[in-house]
Amino acid sequence: MDLTDTKAPEAPVSAGHPRQLYILFFAEMWERFSFYGMKALLLAYMVTQLKFDEPKGYAILGSYAALVYTMPLFGGIMADRFLGYRRAIMFGGILMAIGHLVLAIPQGWSFFFGMAFIICGNGFFKPNISSLVGTLYADNDPRKDSAFSIFYMGINIGAALGGLLCGYVGQQINWHYGFGLAGIFMIAGLVVFSFGRKSFQHRGLPPDANALKKPLFAGIPTEAFIYGGTLLLVPVIVALFHSYELMDYIMFGLGAISITYILFIAFQLDKDARNKLFAALVLIIFSTLFWAFYEQNAGSLNLFAMRNVDMEVAGAQLPALSVNNFLPPAWVIVLSFFFARLWPALNKRGLEPSTPLKFGFSFILLGIGFCVFYAACRLGADSGLISLPAFILGYFFIICGELCISPIGLSMITKLSPAKIVSMMMGIWFFASAIGEFLAGKIGALMSVPRSVVDNPILSLPYYADIISKIGIYSICIGVVLICLVPLIRKLMSDVR
Repeated sequence: MDLTDTKAPEAPVSAGHPRQLYILFFAEMWERFSFYGMKALLLAYMVTQLKFDEPKGYAILGSYAALVYTMPLFGGIMADRFLGYRRAIMFGGILMAIGHLVLAIPQGWSFFFGMAFIICGNGFFKPNISSLVGTLYADNDPRKDSAFSIFYMGINIGAALGGLLCGYVGQQINWHYGFGLAGIFMIAGLVVFSFGRKSFQHRGLPPDANALKKPLFAGIPTEAFIYGGTLLLVPVIVALFHSYELMDYIMFGLGAISITYILFIAFQLDKDARNKLFAALVLIIFSTLFWAFYEQNAGSLNLFAMRNVDMEVAGAQLPALSVNNFLPPAWVIVLSFFFARLWPALNKRGLEPSTPLKFGFSFILLGIGFCVFYAACRLGADSGLISLPAFILGYFFIICGELCISPIGLSMITKLSPAKIVSMMMGIWFFASAIGEFLAGKIGALMSVPRSVVDNPILSLPYYADIISKIGIYSICIGVVLICLVPLIRKLMSDVR
């Protein structure tokens, strides 16, 4: 995808950011409010209300998250080649709003259909609103990095508020009201974007407006064909949820195809470019394992917080879903300021870690976070509850790990990929997150607690403690292995840090 527009920016470089950035900021903030607010409720709703067995709940959650991160590949291609960013964003937002509102309907059929609409909508909305931010600035505009930092802040503010409010409404008042609240804020994001989209002028328009009107099949215009074809995917995704075992073949099959395709391209390049692509592939594969461990926060740690974290503060009982889904984005907001200053400060002193070394640190920090959880489990074995401060501290280390890999990985892809395939490699980077999300569901299933002991924290705690300790140990070991591989990966990266 072409993320930039080479035309001059609307405002001079010496000025602040164009107002369109703040339109996109608020549109994305409310969309992330709805997305993470809904995601905070999914597993707990399946286990407590739909009475799914926990392994089934984890499998469906993993399948949902994997499809959410896979669909942007399709939505990005459709926007690049046909729709343009603005139409894709509106279409995706409308589908997501429908999905949230369908989830709010207290009927058995609504659950899978609501998730399917959200998956399809996210595929069009998520990649293209980020791309539209890039069109506001010329390639050499020094404000661009700052703009994406502001935009990223909107994502995390929305995620924090969504997890907090939807988690509270869903758990404490009514699950369907929680889903409905997410839908209302999705509509708010759409309204913000709709009122401001004319101010983008030429930006984000279809590459060929006339081509959208041309019949593509059976006299159906191209634009209508794209919309109709996407809607036809909804029942297909619903069918996948009912046969979620097929997702093993789909995700791992696509993963194998992706690796094979990268290797195929690599051997057509010169030695230097080929080695850089090999380095990117190694780091992408490691990132899959990181997300498999990290994404327990949206799955197993939700149930862990509800059952085995002491949420009492000053005599008041805090809602566990709200706390667990508020902490990660809240820590991101706080720690982003620190890391934004840390790397340049180390660079000035010649001490900034290389990209693969930062990846290694990310695993070690993640592992330390889970080891904090495990130590708290050992200390709280008699009561079956861990303290809230220990829970908060564990997330501190986990999010430090995230900030050593997530933004660094995006930069790494642009540095190591040949110019002609940067967009494809970026898509594969996000697809690695999809596989990680899918694996996270499988790891979470290992923490499934039998129905007979779910209400007894002393008996349920060991089911979590055992796997949490293994995640901590394996993550630290992977980090050590990656650090040992740093000289080799640096050699493949050549002049890139």
